[in-house]
Amino acid sequence: MRAFWVTIIAGILAATPAPAQQKDEAAGYPSRTVKIIVSAPPGGGLDIAARLMADKLQQRWGQAVVVENRPGAGGNLGAGEVAGAEPDGYTLLSAQPAPLTTNVLLYKNLHFDPAALEPVILMTTLPNVLVVRSDFPASTVGELIAYAKANPGKVNFGSQGIGTTPHLTAELFARRTGTVLTHVPYRGTTQSVNDVIAGHLDLLFMQLDAVREHYQAGKIKMLAVTVDRRLPALPDIPTMAEAGVPDVRSDTWNAIAAPPKTPKAIVDKINAAMNEVFGLPEIRARLATMSMQPAGGSPADMAAFLKAETARWGEVIRAANITVN
Repeated sequence: MRAFWVTIIAGILAATPAPAQQKDEAAGYPSRTVKIIVSAPPGGGLDIAARLMADKLQQRWGQAVVVENRPGAGGNLGAGEVAGAEPDGYTLLSAQPAPLTTNVLLYKNLHFDPAALEPVILMTTLPNVLVVRSDFPASTVGELIAYAKANPGKVNFGSQGIGTTPHLTAELFARRTGTVLTHVPYRGTTQSVNDVIAGHLDLLFMQLDAVREHYQAGKIKMLAVTVDRRLPALPDIPTMAEAGVPDVRSDTWNAIAAPPKTPKAIVDKINAAMNEVFGLPEIRARLATMSMQPAGGSPADMAAFLKAETARWGEVIRAANITVN
């Protein structure tokens, strides 16, 4: 029996990389082109953040860092591609929240496990805001709630698709306020914003960068920000808590993940380089023009954040019985 356990333990030790071996796995990384798959269309905050980072990484590493877009299925196409890639650090995922957190609760036939992806880093965060069409008969959150209660089901809201952060935020708002709202899903941000401006939609919970210029031009009304504090760029816009709905908090974020079983040493090396990039004054200034804040932190920080976000929005999904297929 003793010989049996000696053999088992020896096998485990042999299969566990020693610290020196783990370090060696990252010693020559990267030695060729690194590809970042963006699980969203070109031109949005997620895509721009990935491209800003790729340019700086290329300068640091002396290797090409290319960005390719794989939008579709709520981010699942890009995430699924990276989930099936070689775990060597040469294919990375730049993703919005859904494919890393809630899609596993929304899609019955998801062909990858979001929890198996290796967290690398949270790139940026972006506040969400509540906006309504310019002629909507409410100019405060309180007036919106009163109008929605008087007209149950007749107030509609848009989103980039089922299960996206704007969709879930509106569902959370409806639960907290005892209102009934009608969801109109779109396939992206631009059309939903355009339809609010045109008066075809009543309201949106949307990331600030997508609506700020339209608000400043007087094309829509902004009722609240859905983060904890008022924004310096919008000092007159109250928080949702100040507007009387304290339990509705929502922001948008994006992150980098690697294929399952990517060696820790490589993940740590990528994380360190990306933290350096997001600490650069010129990158922070560029992100600020889009109302984005660099996040950063360790892979462990990102893992804990993803777990908390999945639990938080999972409650909303289950309560509203939201599914995609």
